[in-house]
Amino acid sequence: MKHPLLFLVLAALLFLPLSLFSACERTPPRSRYTIDAAYENGTLAAEMTVSYYNGTGESLQELWFNLYGNAYREGAAYAPVSPSFAAGAYYEGESYGGMEIGSVSPCAEWDVGGADKNVLRVRLASPVPAGGRCELSVAYTLMLAKVEHRTGIARHSVNLGNFYPVLCVREGGTPRECLYFSNGDPFYSECADYDVTLSVPASFTAAASGAVRSAVLAGGRRVYRFSLENARDFAAVLGGSFRVAQCMAGDTAVQYYYYEDAAPEKTLRLACESLLFFSKRFGAYPYQTYTVVQTGFCYGGMEYPALVYLSDALAQAEAAYTLVHETAHQWWYAVVGSDPVLHAWQDEGLAEYSALLFFEENGQYGFTRAGLLRAAREAYGTFCAVQKQHGEADTSMDRRLDAFGEYEYVVLSYAKGELLFEALRQALGDRRFFAGLRRYYAENAGKLAAPEDLAASFKESAAQAVLGAFRSGGERI
Repeated sequence: MKHPLLFLVLAALLFLPLSLFSACERTPPRSRYTIDAAYENGTLAAEMTVSYYNGTGESLQELWFNLYGNAYREGAAYAPVSPSFAAGAYYEGESYGGMEIGSVSPCAEWDVGGADKNVLRVRLASPVPAGGRCELSVAYTLMLAKVEHRTGIARHSVNLGNFYPVLCVREGGTPRECLYFSNGDPFYSECADYDVTLSVPASFTAAASGAVRSAVLAGGRRVYRFSLENARDFAAVLGGSFRVAQCMAGDTAVQYYYYEDAAPEKTLRLACESLLFFSKRFGAYPYQTYTVVQTGFCYGGMEYPALVYLSDALAQAEAAYTLVHETAHQWWYAVVGSDPVLHAWQDEGLAEYSALLFFEENGQYGFTRAGLLRAAREAYGTFCAVQKQHGEADTSMDRRLDAFGEYEYVVLSYAKGELLFEALRQALGDRRFFAGLRRYYAENAGKLAAPEDLAASFKESAAQAVLGAFRSGGERI
């Protein structure tokens, strides 16, 4: 079977000096988003002020922002929902939204461009020096489609994922625009601090990333203020019929917002148990709150820092598995970031394997280690067999999201990613394997980790064993 180049690259990097990847002892400064938004009748009107910290090491004349909300507009070149899910997601037929920029100040000029009107490009009034800050205010309006997706009006709720212009990550001096591929999670962002005020009709309840600092009812409106620090996204869900179950998981306040759950206490307990399990296994969960929200969503679930969506269409067993997988994403994506557009396996495969670790020790939920590994091997084996009927199977994992077929993406990023980490664990043994994962979390928290950083985290565990794992993993998987 074809060896993915990824395996060889990762293995070679194990022998680089670990100091190249060590975390800084002092917390670096971060950018800050202050958002004041009001929702009414399918429209979100907002004013966002960004205090941008220039940590690039060079003076900058421009800032770019990804406009994920514009993917929902009519005529978008990259539809956010694939044809196989569109009929279920657009529950009343075709529906469109979009994001309109009203003003940007202070600046020399601005425009909306990119490959699919997906980028706000701002030329600053004066350059922001390396290590300096600038402040920029953006007024915008987000129109929501009737769609059960990350951003949209669902049947029972309103999903506000990716609802604001997001600073583009700069790589090699160039801002990175993110096209809204329907495969995977095409979002790439750095950590920042958030202060979000959200005004909604009085009949609505808002569940959001971060802690509630205030909630005031006045003039037929309910006004929330949320805060969240060192997070790479902020999201919210609005609902008019939410009930709330709450508990503490250590020092973390866990909340479950739901409207159609016959056993909400079980869902809440699972959220708490998985949060505590991963905290013990990988490292402490860093946020004050963790919120699970049942909502209309055409996939199983969706992760954001301190908040996850749980689809209301899931059966009980599916909901349990999805919740644990999404909780694992709090470590692998939310805290330790990676590039989900180019290396989707890095967070999806690790979240999938993390779910296996939880169920391995919590058999009362009906999933077993043997069963989960068997399902992954069967999915991967079937995929390879079908591929070989048309020539040599392409099992490479490192591709841009649009280079995958839909089923291909799931099998290679999730199932093969899970098998990769199982092979690594078998080669290292539990003690070294878990020490490597804890090191990966500790050294890359709040950062964007490349595959090289993941490999380097296992260097002290046993470089030769890791090398063997990736080599033999390429054979066995």
